[in-house]
Amino acid sequence: MIAEPSLSSPRVWGPPAALSLLCLLLTVAGPQLSPILRYDRAAVAAGEWWRLFSGNLVHLGYWHLLLNVLSLALLVLLCPERLPVAEWLRRLLVIGTGMSVCLYFFAPEVRTYVGLSGLVYGLFALGLGRQALRRDEIAVACLVFLAARVTWELVMGAPASETELIGGGVVAKSHLYGICSALVYALLAYAWNRARHGTGAGRAAV
Repeated sequence: MIAEPSLSSPRVWGPPAALSLLCLLLTVAGPQLSPILRYDRAAVAAGEWWRLFSGNLVHLGYWHLLLNVLSLALLVLLCPERLPVAEWLRRLLVIGTGMSVCLYFFAPEVRTYVGLSGLVYGLFALGLGRQALRRDEIAVACLVFLAARVTWELVMGAPASETELIGGGVVAKSHLYGICSALVYALLAYAWNRARHGTGAGRAAV
């Protein structure tokens, strides 16, 4: 495993913790806020564009939220990064919104969606991909597992126990589109770094 930033640094765990707290507060408010924040295909078509991102922040209930928060904690443990808040916000906005845009255009059967899972899958792809480029064998194995899990979900569907636990169906396509959005983000970030600092710096930033 490559040397990673210390987990004691607030820049490592602070943004994921803040995101988890925000989702918790929105879950507590549940019945009042969820209907106006969740991804809703018909509402987006009517011009309520904020739902393309805000749907990531609301959940079906506390069990659904807990699973997503635990996934964020695992992300911090496996892929700790000292990132500025602005970089976290860019990742969240691009991956979260990109995932919802893909749902809108490529998954018309998905009428509503809530939860962080698609976004978290994208964050895993970014973090593990960075480590894999440094020849981290554990990260490569984790990426293979991530790809296998998404493929299984798309072909076989999510386990019935998971669906029962969270109180609704698992939208497997959100996981795929979260990863695709993360790849687009990585390519854009790479191109931006090359444009700003030249080819050598672009390679260093990957």
